[in-house]
Amino acid sequence: MTAENFEYPDFYQFPPSFTIQPVLATREKQLALWRELILKYHTDLRIKTLVVHECPLWKNETIGRELNEAEVNAVMEDFCKSGHGEWEDPGTKTRCRILWRKPEQLASDLYDWAEKNGFINSVCTVYELHSGEDVNGMSFQGADEQLLRRALAVLESQGRCTVFKGETSSEDGIKFF
Repeated sequence: MTAENFEYPDFYQFPPSFTIQPVLATREKQLALWRELILKYHTDLRIKTLVVHECPLWKNETIGRELNEAEVNAVMEDFCKSGHGEWEDPGTKTRCRILWRKPEQLASDLYDWAEKNGFINSVCTVYELHSGEDVNGMSFQGADEQLLRRALAVLESQGRCTVFKGETSSEDGIKFF
C-alpha cells in the first residue's frame, strides 16, 4: 500500500475535525478518531516513526484545513498517552515511535503464531520473527526490533519463552514453551 491509495476515514473530510473541539465529550471522541487514523495510517503503510513536522495527516488540502502546532501537539500527546506511541526524543517531541500493537498484544500474537506454526519447544531467531517467510501478514511482520523485544520480555515474564544471545542481535534465539 502507498500513501496515495490509503483510504482516509469520513471524519477526515469534515472541516471541524481540524480544530480541537472545546466541549470535553466531543474532544474525546475527536481525539479517539485521530488516534485511530494515526495508527491505521502508520500500520497500513508499515511506517515505524512519525516525524511530527513531516506528517501528511495534519493537512487536508482537499478541504483546505490543517491542524495548527498546538492542535498537533494535543493530538500527539493523546496518542502517546493511549500507549500506541512513544517519544524517541522526549525533550523536543519531534519523533514518535509508532507501536503498531502494544507489547502485550504483540506478545499474544507472537505466541499464537508460535503455536499455530509448530514453534513450541523449537527455536527461531529475532530476524525470523520480523522478516521471515513464515510471518507474512502477521501483526509483527516488519515490527520495530525494540518493540518485538519488549513483547518477548512479556512472554519471558510469563514463562512462555526464553531469549538467548546470538552472535548479532538479529541472530538472538527464542525458544517458546
